[in-house]
Amino acid sequence: MVQAAYFHIPFCEQICHYCDFNKVFLKNQPVDEYLDSMQKEMKNTIKKYPADELTTIFIGGGTPTALNEKQMEKLLLAINTEFNPLPSIHEYAVEANPGDLSYEKLKIMRELGVNRLSFGVQTFNDDLLQRIGRSHRKADVLKSIETAEKAGFDNISIDLMYGLPGQTLSDFKESLDIAFGLNVQHYSSYSLIVEPKTVFYNLMSKGRLTLPPQEEEAAMYELLMEKMECHGFHQYEISNFALPGYESKHNLTYWNNEEYYGIGAGAHSYIGDVRRANAGPLKKYMGMIEESGFPYTNEHTVSRAEKMEEELFLGLRKSSGVCKSQFGKKFGTSLESVFGMQIKQQAERELLIEQNDSVKLTHKGKLLGNEVFQAFIGVIPEEAESKE
Repeated sequence: MVQAAYFHIPFCEQICHYCDFNKVFLKNQPVDEYLDSMQKEMKNTIKKYPADELTTIFIGGGTPTALNEKQMEKLLLAINTEFNPLPSIHEYAVEANPGDLSYEKLKIMRELGVNRLSFGVQTFNDDLLQRIGRSHRKADVLKSIETAEKAGFDNISIDLMYGLPGQTLSDFKESLDIAFGLNVQHYSSYSLIVEPKTVFYNLMSKGRLTLPPQEEEAAMYELLMEKMECHGFHQYEISNFALPGYESKHNLTYWNNEEYYGIGAGAHSYIGDVRRANAGPLKKYMGMIEESGFPYTNEHTVSRAEKMEEELFLGLRKSSGVCKSQFGKKFGTSLESVFGMQIKQQAERELLIEQNDSVKLTHKGKLLGNEVFQAFIGVIPEEAESKE
């Protein structure tokens, strides 16, 4: 039952040094033709995989707000025409780059149903912003949030990063203090991961990237959790904090291991037990849409074992953890019969705790989350998978 849709806009005016998402420089790109291809994919997708009522939409990138006013209007009208989400939509979110948003663009977005903005702030330190390849500065963030509020937005999230090159605990604390002075309802905060095919990866391979030591990065995460709690922001997922009622409903689709549409170059979808990956390069994506109507370069039917593993390593990201009774209802077998040994081992390490009807990360487990998730991958014997 698909109730969520993701739309990918791959255009950027500047490429960040840490970004490994599917993206291209905006200049001289066939933006309008790309939007036409996206609408064809929407139309064909809905025809082949009929939509339930959508409850969440997320437009990401790249930089969706790199689109001009007419292009943004064209995209939103296409989504609203093909998916007809407005009667049922709970959350209609757009990723935004501070400095890209005119009042006119924001008004178009608001009038066409967008009700949530997610700003890629990363840090309020202008020197660090330059160092990581961001085009905006602190003043742009303050102005953009003020303009968004004037345009009628009252559900705003900002992203903050820690563990950046040259960043200190004091730098991160200062960014948090500035962030809490803003009228926003949600924060996402991630440590830097140096991914292949990025500027930072190339620098690291040449020994020219100096990152904070692991102990300091851990201290930043501890500070993050402490400060968020003090300011009334509930940690509902490892890296996400919200005022009550402002949790990201769309992202909960992923962490709850539910199905979703993925439209656009490089987008992924999960429909009817099949995960599909779209072609990434614009020319290839648009060519495949023109030839066959679909841009899939990979289709993988998710096995029952994989679904159970995903239920664990995605669900454990949530502070509420994995619900035992829900697992049993979904898979027709108990959580303990499949992962009892792994849960016991992680509990003995004080990384997991069983509480009422759930299994969740402890405070220590949040600091070592990836180790915990890894413990549940590739461990299901064949007889457990085939058991009905």
